Amino acid sequence: MAPTILDGNKIRDQIKAELAEQIQNLKSAGITPGLAAVLVGENPASQIYVRSKVKTCESLGLYSEKIELPADTTQERLLALVDSLNHRDEIDGILIQLPLPPQIDSKRVLEAVDPAKDVDGFHPINVGRLVSGTPGLVPCTPAGIIEILVRSQIPIKGARAVVVGRSDIVGKPVAMLLLHQHATLTVCHSRTRDLPAVAREGDILVVAMGKPAFVTGEFIKPGATVIDVGMNRLTSAEEIRRIYHDPSGPLRDLAAKGSVLVGDVQPEDVKEKAGAYTPVPGGVGPLTIAMLMSNTVRAARLRRGSRAQAA
Repeated sequence: MAPTILDGNKIRDQIKAELAEQIQNLKSAGITPGLAAVLVGENPASQIYVRSKVKTCESLGLYSEKIELPADTTQERLLALVDSLNHRDEIDGILIQLPLPPQIDSKRVLEAVDPAKDVDGFHPINVGRLVSGTPGLVPCTPAGIIEILVRSQIPIKGARAVVVGRSDIVGKPVAMLLLHQHATLTVCHSRTRDLPAVAREGDILVVAMGKPAFVTGEFIKPGATVIDVGMNRLTSAEEIRRIYHDPSGPLRDLAAKGSVLVGDVQPEDVKEKAGAYTPVPGGVGPLTIAMLMSNTVRAARLRRGSRAQAA
C-alpha cells in the first residue's frame, strides 16, 4: 500500500483561507494587523524570502513594511530601528531576516525585539512560554509541523515521537509542542548512540539535521509518519549518484535546473518504509510563511485586547 503524502501546499491554503476570514473580522473591528520585515544586506535567498512574506501579507490583507538596510549597517543602527518598531502601535509583528552580517550580534538583536511582537518566536520570554505551555508566539516551522500532523489526523496523543536534531529553531521547540500534545518523546542528535535504532522507535519521526538524505530506511519504523524538515540543494552529479538509488530522474532535473532539492530523509527509502511522509519540496516548507502570518494575527489579538478578541 502506497504511503500517504502529507501535502503542505494544501494545508497552507487551508490556513490562509482561515486567516483571511479572521483578518477581515479584525478589520471590521478597526484593527489591521501589521508586520515589519527587516532585511540587512543583499543576500539573494533572504531577499526572496522577504519578498515572499510581504507578498503573502498583501494577499491576505495584512499591513506590511519591508525595511532594507545596507550590509555595512552597524549594530547600534539596527538596535535603534528595532526600538522604534517596538514603539509603533500599528506594527504587531517584527521579523528580523537571518542571517545578519558578521558585525552584528544576532542574538542581541533578536532579544531586543518586544516579545509581544516576536513573530518568529525566538525571544527567551516566548521560549519560556512555550516550555511552560503558556500562550505566546511559537516558532513558525515547528508550529507548521503540528498543523500538518493535526490536520492530517495523525494521532499524536500517546504516540512515540522521535525528533532528530536539537536546534533552537526547529528541534527543541517541536519537541516541546509534541510533549504538549501528549506524545512520548525522544530527542536525538549527532552524539546519540545507535541513532538508527532509536529513530526506529518513532511512530512519528521528525528530522531536522540539515544533512542531505542523512536518514535512510534503517532509521524508519515501517508505517511511521515521517516529517522531513530538511531543504538541501544538490548541485553536482556526484552528490546525486551518492544519495539516490536510481539517480536518472534527479540527474535530468540537475541538467535542466542546475540543482536538485532533497530533504534530510532519503527520498526513495521513505516511500518504501513510511505510512505517511512530507515531500521535499512541498511538505513542511509552505507552512512556515503561513504560520508567520498566523503569528502576526495572533500577536495583534494578544496586543490589542478585548476589541481584537471579540473580532
